[in-house]
Amino acid sequence: MYLFLAGPGAWVAFVVFGVGILVRLAFLFGISRERDKIFYNHLSWKWGVRSIWHWLLPPAALTYRKKPIFAFSVWFFHLFLLVTPLFLSAHNILLQRNLGFSLWSMPDYIADFITVLFVLIGMGLLLRRLTRPEVRLLSGPRDYVLLLLTLAPFITGFLAYHQVGPYRVMLCLHMMAGEILLLVIPFTKLSHAFLFFPSRFFIGSDMGGRREQNGRAGARTW
Repeated sequence: MYLFLAGPGAWVAFVVFGVGILVRLAFLFGISRERDKIFYNHLSWKWGVRSIWHWLLPPAALTYRKKPIFAFSVWFFHLFLLVTPLFLSAHNILLQRNLGFSLWSMPDYIADFITVLFVLIGMGLLLRRLTRPEVRLLSGPRDYVLLLLTLAPFITGFLAYHQVGPYRVMLCLHMMAGEILLLVIPFTKLSHAFLFFPSRFFIGSDMGGRREQNGRAGARTW
């Protein structure tokens, strides 16, 4: 099992992940070019990039000021989800061994702290889905599964690193969870990690252009 997960399984997961994201972006862009031709006549790079930048910076977006605890928790959740796999020392050792290069690696104690905080935030988001009626109403079984699947690589990786339970079993579970997560990202809501950028760019370009040319929100430029 380990040899498969460390070899063919990992390559399949990364290829499906990369190709799946590119195909989905190309497909949606093609639909957009066909159905939103007028939008491209008024595209504004300034407002599009500004919109992305504002949503990436916590204090800039209105949501962060209205619900700071929730908004900052979600922001750190996404940040840790990206940073931890990329800059984990164990991952970079494998990267160096297999591809001949590696990224900067964070100290293990920082990785531990981030992992624990990530899992706590994730459990808080799960509890919120279960207890807040307005959120529970919009949540289906798939949403709970995706959240738990997102947490699984962190939990199993933490347990494997600290050798809690059978190490080989926990390591295989960690690799399996990570590869399953990569496989499902292009085909589920988790793809918003990549779709966020074009969608936020289009919204910012559209709404910003309206304000700039008409002096008020809601006035169309065509």
